[in-house]
Amino acid sequence: MVQGTFFTISCSCELFVNTDNVERYSRHLTLPQIGEQGQAKLQNAHVLVVGMGGLGSPVALYLAGAGIGKLTFADFDTVEVSNLQRQVAHTTERVGELKTHSAKTQCLAINPTIEIETVDHGLDEEDLAELVPQCTAVVECSDNFPTRFAVNAACVMHKVPLISGAAIRFDGQIMVVRADKPNTPCYRCLYKEGDDTVETCAQTGILGPVVGMVGCVQAIETIKVITDIGEDLTGRLVLFDGLGMEWNEIKLMQSKDCPVCFPA
Repeated sequence: MVQGTFFTISCSCELFVNTDNVERYSRHLTLPQIGEQGQAKLQNAHVLVVGMGGLGSPVALYLAGAGIGKLTFADFDTVEVSNLQRQVAHTTERVGELKTHSAKTQCLAINPTIEIETVDHGLDEEDLAELVPQCTAVVECSDNFPTRFAVNAACVMHKVPLISGAAIRFDGQIMVVRADKPNTPCYRCLYKEGDDTVETCAQTGILGPVVGMVGCVQAIETIKVITDIGEDLTGRLVLFDGLGMEWNEIKLMQSKDCPVCFPA
């Protein structure tokens, strides 16, 4: 293909395909489920990643490599030496730097053709009300229930797909929230008020590769949602047991008592 050529696909998206892009995304373009049309959807997508720690690191790196056209990283924390055991987007040289900036540096080193913005403070309802409607999908990688609840509420309100993950010790879980699809459960259908006390990795520990496993699944689910391929984890909670090396699945139902799905 001649450098500088455009191709047009049926979804009316255009992807500028130059020699670098063809080579960079060749393994995607070879997949019939993705191909040119799917890669164009990825390039035209905007994904918000909330939390740039153990989960957010692999999510950010793989979405950058996949060619997501615009990424927004949100976190207020700085890189610490104790993070480096599992937070693979950061390096020893960037200890003390904002995690959002460190992750941006690493992701642009992988793929300089994409756009990355950072939000360097904790997200409040006003931030989420502004950011979430701009996004194709949101990936929730924080480590606390208040943030998870707030992000879930914003995604349900604006009908933006949410890919949620969590991990501690040797265990992880992933679910997808699709309020753009009828009668589907959200994060608050699973966790109620009073469930918002959570152990932290600093308190109980975490095996580094466990967050990598969960984050990689979140990245896969994000790509599937954007490209509309396969069957995503809507209505399913997938549980990972690293010690037993087992994956289990729980079917989820929308709760009629959910204050997010059915606000008063």
